Amino acid sequence: MNSLIDRRLNGRNKSAVNRERFIRRYKEQIRKAVRELVQERSIEEMDQGGEINLPAKDISEPSFRYGRGGDREIVHPGNREFAKGDKIDRPRGADEGDPSEPGEGDSVDQFTFSLSRDEFLNLFFEDMELPHLIRTQLGEINQQKWRRAGYTTTGSPSTLSVGRTLKTSLSRRIALGGGARLGLEEAQQKLDESEEEGASEDELDALRAEIEAHRSRLARVPFLDSLDLRYRHRVVEPSPVARAVMFCLMDVSGSMDENKKDLAKRFFTLLYLFLSRKYERVDLVFVRHTDNAEEVDEHTFFHDPKSGGTVVLSALELMYEIVNERYSPATWNVYAAQATDGDSFGADAAKSARFLSEHLLPLTRYYAYIEIPDVDEMRKSSLWAEYERETAPHFAMRRIRERREIFGVLHDLFKKETA
Repeated sequence: MNSLIDRRLNGRNKSAVNRERFIRRYKEQIRKAVRELVQERSIEEMDQGGEINLPAKDISEPSFRYGRGGDREIVHPGNREFAKGDKIDRPRGADEGDPSEPGEGDSVDQFTFSLSRDEFLNLFFEDMELPHLIRTQLGEINQQKWRRAGYTTTGSPSTLSVGRTLKTSLSRRIALGGGARLGLEEAQQKLDESEEEGASEDELDALRAEIEAHRSRLARVPFLDSLDLRYRHRVVEPSPVARAVMFCLMDVSGSMDENKKDLAKRFFTLLYLFLSRKYERVDLVFVRHTDNAEEVDEHTFFHDPKSGGTVVLSALELMYEIVNERYSPATWNVYAAQATDGDSFGADAAKSARFLSEHLLPLTRYYAYIEIPDVDEMRKSSLWAEYERETAPHFAMRRIRERREIFGVLHDLFKKETA
């Protein structure tokens, strides 16, 4: 009987098997706690593990216990407070006490569970993916994979195919020993007939010698020969890679106050973690704009303060130039996420919507527009009104007003596609 030993490194008093079982059984409660934890974190702490609190009632196991009512006889040895026939009040927990007497009884409100960074990110982004992602043609980045290519007569012992080797050995022994077995059967038949007919001893000895010669010939055929060895053969071949690029367009104009910028940066931080966690072949292009757009690095995008006027069209035009120069849609899956408060002046909103419809949407596989209005703002912005006329199936629009809405919007935009 096979026995498996788990030798994975665990922390003190921790079991990887028990942790996996616990996460699997209470995944929904843990994911809910993870989302609430993200709302309280700063941008720098977004990808760290941590401790989460789960309601004790959500992870309680079924158990047998005495119900209310019924008669029970209990012996309390050495009891000086009660006499025979006295009734003992049932202990009351925090949820059974008299409302007029708060604080009676003990209870456990929450269960604390510590998550590692990998467990945290896996739970957070488990059911998310880039929509409409397809494999592009072979480009500069080739992914190689192993493919079976039959069997070979040379190889390492670890690749030896025992079944194929035994089949080859059997085929060889059948081929080499076929004539000897046929001759053995004929000689044995002649010997039996000669003995029945009463042949002379010389004739019988000759037949016996012929039989021994055939048996000796069969014995010289080895059960396994070096020619029989067959090894599994694998070859490396290039395969198409799903290459993708994500454009992060963020408005940093004067109308975007610190709270709006914080919401936009939190959204892009989670988007960045999602892409870097689940995909190896995804480029990220960070573009910020006021009345003039510029491509910046990751640190500048998330930490450098900047303010000014608002021209959304400048960011869209810069994205269009970068796509044409570096990311041909024939070999790249192009995605974009735009975050702004929608505060656009004059003809900029109409021009931006027209440019998006005519130039960018035909090049992209998915375009997400995220608007961050004021908390008490209910009317639609001019940019939202113009974008809303677009009916392309790969164009999505969402609004974010508070931190608690960020993950829901991100999950809704990049949820896994169903068949």
